[in-house]
Amino acid sequence: MTYFSFDIVGFDLDGTLLDTSGDLAAAVNHALITAGRPELSVEQVKPMIGGGARHMLKQGLTATGGYDEAMLDTLHAKLLAYYEANICVLTKPYPGVIDALDALAANGVTLGIVTNKIERFARTVLDQLGLTDRFACILGGDTLAESKPSPMPILEMVRLCQESGSGGGRAAFVGDSIFDIQAGQAAGLPTIACSFGFLMQPVAELGADAVIDGYAELLPTLERLGA
Repeated sequence: MTYFSFDIVGFDLDGTLLDTSGDLAAAVNHALITAGRPELSVEQVKPMIGGGARHMLKQGLTATGGYDEAMLDTLHAKLLAYYEANICVLTKPYPGVIDALDALAANGVTLGIVTNKIERFARTVLDQLGLTDRFACILGGDTLAESKPSPMPILEMVRLCQESGSGGGRAAFVGDSIFDIQAGQAAGLPTIACSFGFLMQPVAELGADAVIDGYAELLPTLERLGA
């Protein structure tokens, strides 16, 4: 094993490691249909992903006629129930993810996940894809008192990875949304943005330290940032 620039690499989940857009769009549309609203395309839903299910639903309802809090509460529960029952129908890792995770592990890097997805949902989808054991920790949007863009879950991820790994603490964070980049930067970590994720704005506007267009670029980019 050769020396690698980082001891810890953290990842967002939706739009970063996994393309969950088909299953999330189906859940949003289930809630919208229940309310008599028109369905949205997967491409319309993609920019709504990243701030958690309630945030996603708010935007879906806004796009189809608005909402009040009582409606949001009712439809949020319906969305979550549908999603939990259909969580891994279309979801799959992005191309090159498995190879990149293998290469990081071979270099002694401890891996973590920080997502705004409910933790049990994150664990369920990772279990179904056989990926759970690759990560030293999986922190969801409801795991701690604060979620991204707060740095709190990023700092906790680093702490947990330090405990389970070799003790090294040099960390970086990879994500696709402004929540990811702001959280990583607030925690003092170099950040990498994924241009193929569920972008709410042009990837250059995220302000990340680097951008990757695919997972073949991840390790060289980490090496460059760590040099």
